[in-house]
Amino acid sequence: MRLIKNISILLFILATSIASAQVKFEAKVSKKQLGVNERLRIDFEMNQDGDNFVPPSFSDFDVVGGPNTSVSNYSRNGKRSYSKTYSYFLSPKKRGNFTIKQATIEIDGESYKTFPIKVTVTEAVKAPNGNGAASDVASDKIHLVAEISNSSPYLNEAITVVYKLYVSPDIGVSSNWREKETPRFNDFWSQNIEIKGLNILEGEYKGEKYRYVILRKTVLYPQKTGPLKIDPLVMDIIAEVPTGRVDIFGRQIPTKVPQVVTAGSRTINVKPLPEKGKPSDFKGAVGNFSFKVSTSKTELNATESLQAKIEVKGKGNLKLFELPKLTVPSSLEVYEPEHEEKVRTNLSGMQGSILDTYTIVPQYRGKYPVPSISFSYFNPNTETYNRITSDEIVIDVVEGPTAANDNSNATAENAKQTVTANTNTFAFIKTSSNWTSVKSEQFFKSKSFWSLLLLPFLAIPLAIIVRRKQDARSADVQGNRIRKADRLAKKYLTEAKKAMGQKEAFYLALEKALHNYLKAKLNIETSDFNKEKIESLLIDRHVESEVVSDFISILENCELARYTPITQVTMQNDYDKAAKTISLIDKQLR
Repeated sequence: MRLIKNISILLFILATSIASAQVKFEAKVSKKQLGVNERLRIDFEMNQDGDNFVPPSFSDFDVVGGPNTSVSNYSRNGKRSYSKTYSYFLSPKKRGNFTIKQATIEIDGESYKTFPIKVTVTEAVKAPNGNGAASDVASDKIHLVAEISNSSPYLNEAITVVYKLYVSPDIGVSSNWREKETPRFNDFWSQNIEIKGLNILEGEYKGEKYRYVILRKTVLYPQKTGPLKIDPLVMDIIAEVPTGRVDIFGRQIPTKVPQVVTAGSRTINVKPLPEKGKPSDFKGAVGNFSFKVSTSKTELNATESLQAKIEVKGKGNLKLFELPKLTVPSSLEVYEPEHEEKVRTNLSGMQGSILDTYTIVPQYRGKYPVPSISFSYFNPNTETYNRITSDEIVIDVVEGPTAANDNSNATAENAKQTVTANTNTFAFIKTSSNWTSVKSEQFFKSKSFWSLLLLPFLAIPLAIIVRRKQDARSADVQGNRIRKADRLAKKYLTEAKKAMGQKEAFYLALEKALHNYLKAKLNIETSDFNKEKIESLLIDRHVESEVVSDFISILENCELARYTPITQVTMQNDYDKAAKTISLIDKQLR
């Protein structure tokens, strides 16, 4: 009986020692549900020291703190206890249900993993992370505002959006803020105005004194009518809220509170241009403009050249409409115009001039009128249409041949010509021969005979080599796929060139060419396409960042063309840029 009791005690002690020696490696989170403006703490704890700790990717979060390492090693009642913890502080990127994947570590040569943890991110909460007092103060004293110059513009009328961050003098903000969500202006032509330095200014917000900085300035031209939504700008900042305590030097000790501030989404109600009084030649110009047609000379000789210029100056959507075309008599040879833009964009919109220069070469003597040209635009300030018509210009060609159909001064009698008989009409026919004898060479055993005899034997090894190369080429599945896609890319570029001048067909063909090229070179499917992935893959393959930016900008131009008027010159520039960029990527890909 005593033996059985001793064995039981021994087994109990052995089991206890085995349990105490068991390795533990687990992940713990501060909460499994949090607001998008809160922070999440995750701890990876282990009861034995290990090596090669690998955290999960945290792809759905931004790491705002950590890794922090803490070690606890103590003995109590004769029992030794050890604990080591890696801690991270995470900020969710967006709302949704996410899974934090496994972390790994090696302990005593064995690999251990934590269990995945599911986390739910909801909309912003009023008191993030339970720090009610400091968080409430920060939310009351910090405001991100989007100031819009006109919330009810006409189609293609310029408006501005200025983003300002207002901060009360009672609190501070650390300098390491960042944009969490950047607004996208999908239904607008947009251009950001460069801000040189963030100057702290004094102002008022809801009747109270505040300091503020201007974060963004953007000029927008709406391309659709009706209510258009502007996505919010969301900032991730750290507010420094006073605690009422001071340090030994008498300075206030602040507490740092993470804050997510947003300007909120805004809706712009875009009015259509009035149909009443709209000129038939209206091309979409909105603003206040002047119009001029001029020539470099009005008197010249045949085969000399002159330049005719069609120019629009003023303030408005200068880059978003086409200039009227020049029409001249058929006796004047006219070349495709050179397009020139001298446009600057500031908070009041586009200002400057656009110009088409035609080169004209007359072929015959005479006077040639260049008909008057009209240009129409809508002035949103007066809410009226205006038309400007140029004067007729007469080009006087003083010297040169007379046109074939210019026989108004000739009579029928003068037009007749006397026919003189020619006695040597058949002189081109030879009446005598000059034959020479040709000696025939025997074909058998001649050079030609031996060449034809040996040619099949020489062709056999050549055919074997060609056959092997064809087999290797056929077996190269990836290479065949690349060659096929290259042919498709060239085909679509050819179709884009044929469709020059037809906006939708041109940019559809150009986009298909770029997609097929990427499918060939990067081995990805169209369903996987997004700008971030394309940029990452090209940079990984050692393509220069400038070339990658050009490629992304061409894709963006293809998207922008759906909402924006595009000129022939712009299409040609995009085509040339696409061909050049594809060539550069081919040279740089590794």
